Amino acid sequence: MSELAMMFVGAFLAATLLPGGSEVLLIALLNQTHNDVLLLVLAASIGNTLGAMTSFYLGRLGRLAATPTQLAQGKFAKALQLIERYGVWALLLAWLPVIGDILCLLAGWLKLPVLRATLLIFIGKTVRYFVIAGAVLHWLA
Repeated sequence: MSELAMMFVGAFLAATLLPGGSEVLLIALLNQTHNDVLLLVLAASIGNTLGAMTSFYLGRLGRLAATPTQLAQGKFAKALQLIERYGVWALLLAWLPVIGDILCLLAGWLKLPVLRATLLIFIGKTVRYFVIAGAVLHWLA
């Protein structure tokens, strides 16, 4: 499997509700490969965004299983507060560990606009990967 495909798949799986760290994979690939950094960041960003959108659509399906009262309690409470306060803009934080997955799930549950959600998730995740890549390349130089 090519480095770009590996980065895409790793980032996709890390963005779903499965545990995983695409950042570690990006660092390893930047350390061992001579691929274009831009392509690696793009593969990671697209994969991670599509994984987040999987959670988004699982949230849409979850409308059948959870009530608003259930979502306002427990692990969903903080993410729900962020979305209630900032709306779709809260999805710029979808890159955050733990709460980011929940933000995407709730965004789907709340039926936030798909195109805006996708764009904001992509922007947040891309900025994160560029920051990581920049730090790694600075450290390696």
